[in-house]
Amino acid sequence: MSKRNSQAAKTAARERLRQERERQAKRDKVRRQVIVAASIVGVLAIAGGISYAVVQGNKPSGWDKAAEAKVVAPANTSGKDGTTVVIGESKSDHVIHLYEDPRCPGCAAMEQSIGETVNKGMEDGDYKLSFTVGTFLDGNLGGEGSKNALSALGAALNVSPEAFVDYKTALYSTKYHPEESTDEFAKDDYLIKVADSVDALKGNKKFQDAVEKGTYDAWAMRMSKSFDKAEGVESTPTIKINDKVVETPSTPDAWQKALKDAGVTK
Repeated sequence: MSKRNSQAAKTAARERLRQERERQAKRDKVRRQVIVAASIVGVLAIAGGISYAVVQGNKPSGWDKAAEAKVVAPANTSGKDGTTVVIGESKSDHVIHLYEDPRCPGCAAMEQSIGETVNKGMEDGDYKLSFTVGTFLDGNLGGEGSKNALSALGAALNVSPEAFVDYKTALYSTKYHPEESTDEFAKDDYLIKVADSVDALKGNKKFQDAVEKGTYDAWAMRMSKSFDKAEGVESTPTIKINDKVVETPSTPDAWQKALKDAGVTK
């Protein structure tokens, strides 16, 4: 091979090498652009997901909306937003005020031990019964069973005072009251199942519709707020006899003694 040919070959080889480097550089540039673009998309997707989660988390729940909604108060109530519930035909001025939470195991125990005796005193005309129901256990335990059960109690009260008392008794019964840690009362079908054990509510379509549609959800939230503001009420159950907090009796005899000590009965 002559020197001239050798030089031409080298020149051609250098040109091919230069072109190959340029092509490789272009490929590397394209690859970097793809990686950067993919990274940006990924970051935006994550940011978008976080933003969506934040927005969703900040959206008001159905109960938050109910707290601001116009109240439909059940029949047989009085006072602002219908949060005063007084039952009984007693001609005396004596009032027994019960403060409870539907999910409260202590309230269930009280109902199961002295509930019948307390209700009988109201029916006999010894005193009137007043009820303020809270929902703080939903906040403590998570869930919405107390609020939902309170709304259903409103639907029962709208039927009649007797239906309200009987339904409350059923909700607190050993058969139907769930463990404190569970949230069975959050289920409308469970509340309706319990209601079917009460004569006035069994198969009652108006009651069932009110439970399923949340007719008294706003009322329940106002009632719960009234409970939160109650003076001298630190836990459930709390009993006031003529506005004075008394120790919760655990037996019918203890209840009769509490009434006598308070001057309600002789």
